[in-house]
Amino acid sequence: MINFQAASFIILKMLFVLVLLLPSTSGDCTCDSTAKENDSSSAVLKYKLGSIASILVASAVGVCIPLLGKKIPALRPENDIFFIIKAFAAGVILATGFIHILPDGFDRLTSPCLNQNPWGNFPFTGFFAMVSAIGTLMVDTYASSYYKSMHFKNQGNVAAEETVDEHVGHVHVHTHAAHGHAHGSSVTPSEGMHLPELIRHRIIAQVLELGIVFHSVIIGVDLGASKSVATVKPLLVALTFHQFFEGIGLGGCMTQAKFKSRSAAIMAIFFSLTTPVGIAVGMGISSTYNDNSPTALIVEGTFNALAAGILIYMALVDLLAHDFMNPRVQNNLRLQLGVNISLLLGAGCMSLLAKWA
Repeated sequence: MINFQAASFIILKMLFVLVLLLPSTSGDCTCDSTAKENDSSSAVLKYKLGSIASILVASAVGVCIPLLGKKIPALRPENDIFFIIKAFAAGVILATGFIHILPDGFDRLTSPCLNQNPWGNFPFTGFFAMVSAIGTLMVDTYASSYYKSMHFKNQGNVAAEETVDEHVGHVHVHTHAAHGHAHGSSVTPSEGMHLPELIRHRIIAQVLELGIVFHSVIIGVDLGASKSVATVKPLLVALTFHQFFEGIGLGGCMTQAKFKSRSAAIMAIFFSLTTPVGIAVGMGISSTYNDNSPTALIVEGTFNALAAGILIYMALVDLLAHDFMNPRVQNNLRLQLGVNISLLLGAGCMSLLAKWA
């Protein structure tokens, strides 16, 4: 399968390099970040360190809750409560894309600190979000079709090899047993339906994590570089909340994808560390970082728009549509009502946080 984890690490490194380059290209923009309120460094540092601990714990707990399904039967994907919790998490992710990330992208790419040409003459934020959503769809489609075809090809090779073995002259008892086993392990219609589901869940989990990385790094740097307690405090609450429920959504996808323990642990650790590492990077460059420099505005706006497109697509198509059209939900009116209420609560709670962060 495409190594999305390796791709995530590469993208993360690229983001850090770009962020480190931002202060050197601040320009002479009149939108000066020094106009913002600056509190004492010790007070701000206390909240920043608290945010690292809080977000790290919330992310780790959130992503691990669905993975405990092996120990807690109520959290297993075959139970109704799993769909309700996942719907709430999908609502949080959807609101994160629409209410938090996309408006930030518009603010940055339409800033008066940027030249009117080209940034003021074209809605780049919406364009980047659309491109990232289409790109996610293409990756989703291509990866699913590629691995399904690879699986059927491998199954065909196994069947062909065992047919050759039978004709070469193996002992008849053995060849019939092997032949029967080959037919038993070949893809039946029910297994053929299960395989695409498994592949799709794995792709969903990996692409979702990749989408979360874009936003998590940028918002982490913003928090870490801030010099105002009034900015850090609401960000701490908002990020702790949505990292927790993003973790539940990601962990639910990982559970359905049936990753091996090692792969699941790597993905969970990577998700949990992304925002705290971004905060640490922001703290390291806070003395020279100007979030109103043209380069900072363009980089942050572009990555926010890309992240918004990925998260909105993932929430609507791969999480909500996939679960809401599941026969288990379709055939249970109470469960339908439960997942709809849970979705509205998740989106509503995350939207409400936009008042403060």
